[in-house]
Amino acid sequence: MDPILLIVIGAIVLVLVIFALSGLRVVQQYERGVIFILGRLTGAQGPGVFWVPPIITRMIKVDLRIVTLTVPPQEVITRDNVTMKVAAVIYFYVVDPNAAVVNVVNYNQATTQIGQTTLRNVLGQSELDELLAHRTKINSDLQTIIDEHTERWGVKVTAVEIKDIELPISMQRAMAKQAEAEREKRAKVIHAEGELMASAQLAQAANVISSQPSALQLRYLQTLTEIAVEKNSTIIFPLPLDLVEPILSSMRRATAAAENGDSPRTIPPYVPPTPQPQRL
Repeated sequence: MDPILLIVIGAIVLVLVIFALSGLRVVQQYERGVIFILGRLTGAQGPGVFWVPPIITRMIKVDLRIVTLTVPPQEVITRDNVTMKVAAVIYFYVVDPNAAVVNVVNYNQATTQIGQTTLRNVLGQSELDELLAHRTKINSDLQTIIDEHTERWGVKVTAVEIKDIELPISMQRAMAKQAEAEREKRAKVIHAEGELMASAQLAQAANVISSQPSALQLRYLQTLTEIAVEKNSTIIFPLPLDLVEPILSSMRRATAAAENGDSPRTIPPYVPPTPQPQRL
């Protein structure tokens, strides 16, 4: 066989092999390949290795993993006229690769823009206290609204989280004063409740002591002991009634006898004996 003919046949086979190999496409497990043949969408293929007609075929790979998209800080004016900067994070993934390629030019950029707009709109309708206290509800509202816009793009938004809230310095000082006043209020309420409970216990103790006179005397002596231990000083205290009670009883009996006309028994005065003269 003519060597030139062999060379031509070899060249043709090599071109056919290269042409066939150029149609092979490899798609990872987390990707899908959206195929266009002569500009017509034929669908998404993958994962794995598959063959498409070379030259006339165009393939776009779409990542199906969850994307973390940071929304740049947005200057927001709340409903109660507080200016602040808010940054958020959006979590989403592609559920329809065909829609993500055909229905939107760049679904990442489009999701970022719709996230910024929705963030300003939702926070502008909320008050500052609501934003700080009900952040979970606001995150849910943001996720629902953004997901409604991205659904036709084949994008599913799983979560939207407000990452950072930057308040003006004056507002931070006002909130600090408010928090301090709230803590002082709680402290005063707790102190008042403690005083109330203490007064109730003291009243109960007074009732118990008043029913037992001996308990009152013991408490009296205990108080004197505590005072003497704390300070070495002279203490003047009234004489207990138990010591003077007999004298008072005698005086009352004598007064009653005088009123009834009974002559009280008199005691003759003491007369010293007269000294006798001594004889020398």
